[in-house]
Amino acid sequence: MNWEQLLSLKRFGDSNKRLRKEQDETRIGFEVDYDRIIFSSEFRSLQDKTQVIPLSQTDFVHTRLTHSLEVSVVGRTLGRLAGKKLIEKYPHLQEIHGYQPNDFGAIVAAAALAHDIGNPPFGHSGEKAIGEFFKSGNGKTYAGQLTPKEYQDLCDFEGNANGFKILTESRLGRPGGLRLSYATLGAFTKYPKESLPKKPTSHIADKKYGFFQDNKAAFQDIASELGLISRGANQDTSYARHPLTFLVEAADDICYTIIDFEDGINLGLIQEEFALEYLIKLVKSRIQTHTYNQLASTQDRISYLRALAINTLINEAVQIFIENEEAILKNTFQTALLDKSSYQAQINDIINISISKVYQSKEVVEKEILGYRVINTLLDTYVSAINNEYNGTASNYDNLILNTLPDTVITQESEIYKRLLGVCNFVASLSDSRAILIYKKIKGIAF
Repeated sequence: MNWEQLLSLKRFGDSNKRLRKEQDETRIGFEVDYDRIIFSSEFRSLQDKTQVIPLSQTDFVHTRLTHSLEVSVVGRTLGRLAGKKLIEKYPHLQEIHGYQPNDFGAIVAAAALAHDIGNPPFGHSGEKAIGEFFKSGNGKTYAGQLTPKEYQDLCDFEGNANGFKILTESRLGRPGGLRLSYATLGAFTKYPKESLPKKPTSHIADKKYGFFQDNKAAFQDIASELGLISRGANQDTSYARHPLTFLVEAADDICYTIIDFEDGINLGLIQEEFALEYLIKLVKSRIQTHTYNQLASTQDRISYLRALAINTLINEAVQIFIENEEAILKNTFQTALLDKSSYQAQINDIINISISKVYQSKEVVEKEILGYRVINTLLDTYVSAINNEYNGTASNYDNLILNTLPDTVITQESEIYKRLLGVCNFVASLSDSRAILIYKKIKGIAF
């Protein structure tokens, strides 16, 4: 792979090539990507979607929206620092093509901003709830009507693939989705493969999948433009990652490792003493003891340690990326950047205590149970109504249910796969509160 192709400014529907040296420096194409994402309705819905604590009423607990904004800030810094070193290594990118160090930051920031845009309500349990409806719930009856890969799309419903669909899929009045640059779309796709085969190798890019069967052709077009290395065997579609995806992933890993830990402490689920015990090795070379001791509140002390820890991990992630950049371009680097961190033991300790004290806390578990019930009911109700209408057997109740769907959901798709996927996309688009409201209406619960 080469950076000239990987930094493509092309957008869906372009007939002419977009050249970096012809861009308006006041608002280059990669920055337009960021703006289009942040003004999209799908991004706004993240303000009421779970990051860790579902339906939390606490002001300082992160939602998917605040998490995404923070990941984009960290991603911008990672991209700019890496971009500076890449321009020094490949000066022709700037001298001949006009690329600047900040372009790398803009691409990573935009991709990082969108990284959770396809996630369903109720966090990762929402993905599992959709999948289990088709694996073991009423949706299992459709297995024989789908190809193995179509069925796997539903059984392992993936927020990353749903995000790619949102960003790229045309709909009435919005051709090409958000019409982002191919560079940003490439950097966004953490798992550039289809749902089968599952985890064919231990490569980090094979951990999950990144696009539905319905959007495979769109990704193949993007991969061709970017020059991504094809990895698929036996006609399976799989590609090497866009190199900047490693920085997007690092930004997410840094934020959820440190900030979910911070949330747990601020909520009282993790004792403050753990912060020093687990973070001190990340910050000991930078901490100002006098400044730390002057901070009066737990929230301020943890905020100070968090900022230092994030800065430490940013600098190390960039160093690992640059040291392995040639291997990444050849697709011989197979792990996440932080898996090579000298602080991996501390990172794992922080994640493990967050799992035991936060992710598996009573509050989280109880609300994830609610999420399963809500999502299963919504899928069962809407899938039944849409299929009954297509088959000409819709009841008056089915018609009432269908009237609650937005115009973006096409109920008369001839392919069963597209009808089922359309319902999943709709349910995934709902905020936590909206999903519960519709559930109550379906159940006739007073509110």
